[in-house]
Amino acid sequence: MPNDKGNRRRFGAVRQLKSGRWQARYRDPATGQLRSLGQTYNSKRDAEIALSRVEADISRGVWTDPDAGNVLFGDFMTAWLRDRKLADRTRERHESVVRLHILPAFEARPLASITTARVRSWRTALLAAGVGEPTVVKAYQILRAALNTAVDDELIRRNPCRVKGADSYDVPERPVLSVAEVFAAADAISRRYRLLVLLAAFTTLRFGELASLRRRDVDTVHCAVKVQRAQAEMQTGALFDKAPKSDAGVRLVAFPIELLPDVERHMEMYAGAGRDGHVFLGPQGGKLRRSNFRDDWIKARTKAGITADVHFHDLRHTGNTLAAAGASLRELMTRMGHSTPRAALIYQHMVNGRDREIADRLGALIRKTRGDVDS
Repeated sequence: MPNDKGNRRRFGAVRQLKSGRWQARYRDPATGQLRSLGQTYNSKRDAEIALSRVEADISRGVWTDPDAGNVLFGDFMTAWLRDRKLADRTRERHESVVRLHILPAFEARPLASITTARVRSWRTALLAAGVGEPTVVKAYQILRAALNTAVDDELIRRNPCRVKGADSYDVPERPVLSVAEVFAAADAISRRYRLLVLLAAFTTLRFGELASLRRRDVDTVHCAVKVQRAQAEMQTGALFDKAPKSDAGVRLVAFPIELLPDVERHMEMYAGAGRDGHVFLGPQGGKLRRSNFRDDWIKARTKAGITADVHFHDLRHTGNTLAAAGASLRELMTRMGHSTPRAALIYQHMVNGRDREIADRLGALIRKTRGDVDS
């Protein structure tokens, strides 16, 4: 029989087992059930020291159930994703990153066994395997967010995602086109996509925002477009319109009056019928898809003599750069659809204000570049 005699304490108890080693026990502060520490000790003193640590953790409010960390990461991650409120496309991306890059390393591990050293080794292995740095950063951010929840749920005491610099990366500087190069690309592409190129550069709308524009969103009187939604494409190929990521995404953006002939021509020849008709359609009259448009853009870029690896999204970067001269930070943030301190700023009538001035300055650049072409 274990020897309990003379070993009673104010908190918990220690006892010597038949093996000669010592065991420490205490009452679970949550359930009142008797618990034993997960190991035995060489001496009574060692057992008492271990018990004192548990007592101190309970008194400081930092004690966690030692069995909680035995939850398998794979089970926890499944529940975390299920309970997370995410947009459909974001959920699809999260699930893909988790399946491909996180679960293979941690699925069968208990939460408590995931250490900072293991997280660091996992990240290093992904990079060494050729996984792109943006994807590795995204995987790390998702893992950290999930384990933050594990800390909140008191399953682990501290988040092991503590690798300095792992949550960010240096984004390479993207190329900026000149106004002449923008028009060269617009001239080289199929006529049905000419306005798409011009608006991408001179309103800085994203591809998804352009693809979701309806006739009623285009104001030819004030030369402006209203952004109210963005088209998203699932991995299955399904297309749907989604709300902007924030209130700042809903905005009115002025375009240079110099583009008005292109806008009117496009609306007459290529836009869908009715007020709800899409402004931009595919060649067969269906919805415009990023995947189908990519080849058209590459061919036009090449035909225009643009040798740099310019992505279509770089037109947005080009437009933001051109618009920056003379615009305040808030005006740029509003035009770009970035969050501002007050969402109400998005809904002000901007076409008669500073955004109109930004568009007019862009128009002056167009006239200066295209003057000898249009004369």
